[in-house]
Amino acid sequence: MSKKQNLTLAILLSNLFIAFLGIGLVIPVLPTLMNELNISGSVVGYMVAAFAITQLIVSPIAGRLVDKIGRKIMIVVGLFIFGLSELLFGFGRSVEVLFISRMLGGVSAAFIMPAVTAYIADITTLSQRPKALGYMSAAISTGFIIGPGIGGFLAEFGTRIPFYSAGILGFFAAIFSIVLLKEPTRASDDEESAPSMLGSVKRIFSPLYLIPFVLIFVLSFGLAAFESLFSLFVDHKFAFTPSDIAIIITGSGIVGALAQLLLFDGLIKKMGEINLIRVSLVLSAVLTFAMTFVSHYFAILFVTFFIFVGFDLIRPAVTSYLSKIAGNEQGFVGGMNSMFTSLGNIFGPILGGILFDINLNYPYYFATIVLALGVILALFWKKPNHIEI
Repeated sequence: MSKKQNLTLAILLSNLFIAFLGIGLVIPVLPTLMNELNISGSVVGYMVAAFAITQLIVSPIAGRLVDKIGRKIMIVVGLFIFGLSELLFGFGRSVEVLFISRMLGGVSAAFIMPAVTAYIADITTLSQRPKALGYMSAAISTGFIIGPGIGGFLAEFGTRIPFYSAGILGFFAAIFSIVLLKEPTRASDDEESAPSMLGSVKRIFSPLYLIPFVLIFVLSFGLAAFESLFSLFVDHKFAFTPSDIAIIITGSGIVGALAQLLLFDGLIKKMGEINLIRVSLVLSAVLTFAMTFVSHYFAILFVTFFIFVGFDLIRPAVTSYLSKIAGNEQGFVGGMNSMFTSLGNIFGPILGGILFDINLNYPYYFATIVLALGVILALFWKKPNHIEI
């Protein structure tokens, strides 16, 4: 890729990172919000899931708008909506306003994600695209993981400071995108031909795609259930402060990112995507269960760090696998990746919040079961004979 393409890709990935950063910012301040507004764990779960529900609903509409009115305008509008949603959350003093804020955040992600996916498809060749989509996956994961850490550190200066900061950041990103991004030349129709809605549904159940799509859901469910309830879990069980939570989540994000940068390529060459996914799922399931009985601060730190290593290796491995088998269906694969990620982000916090109100260990028991089912499913996964994986 040229320097100009690399700069454009960096801007696109930064915008995506900012959008998914907004999901995680709320997590460290949830215990404080629970006390301020006198709300239950299940309401917190619904609040976290409201983002993903709205994203899921709006994504098909946004995807069509991306093709009709252009990539750049959808990214810019999405960033402005993101900035508005974060400021609204900062100013909100009622549960209803906070829900509206999270729903606007979901709209912003629905606008930005397909626009960035399409933009990347427009500026890359088929040989360049898998690597670029891997970067895109890393931007999403990193934003989702680091968000709570940044939120926790900023919350030391005031519970609402993280959201004011994110709102301003969103507006600046929108302005930079207006100045620095240009509407790309569209990819050729034969490369990016979009299947009909019915055709897309049928393709989901293709033996080629079904297991990796389900595993994307399992990964997103496990990560969302673990992370969205983590702050409540350690606050109720160990009386951790927002800064304690921020240190653990940020450290975990850094360790996971380093594992992705330093180990991923070597592990893929030695093990292949499917075997790496199997091992990472086992690691994530075992450590999620271990979270229910560790009690020492450094034990919690250790377990959390390595859980995120497992999660951070699964997503790019699945994305890499899908990019190899997708051929000319990169757009379809990107859309389905977004959809199954959203579904996991919806059900993980909702079920986790409900179970948390019963017993604070139950969300992690249930996440362990879901991840274990993912392990079993992955054991039946076989690579296509005509694809080199």
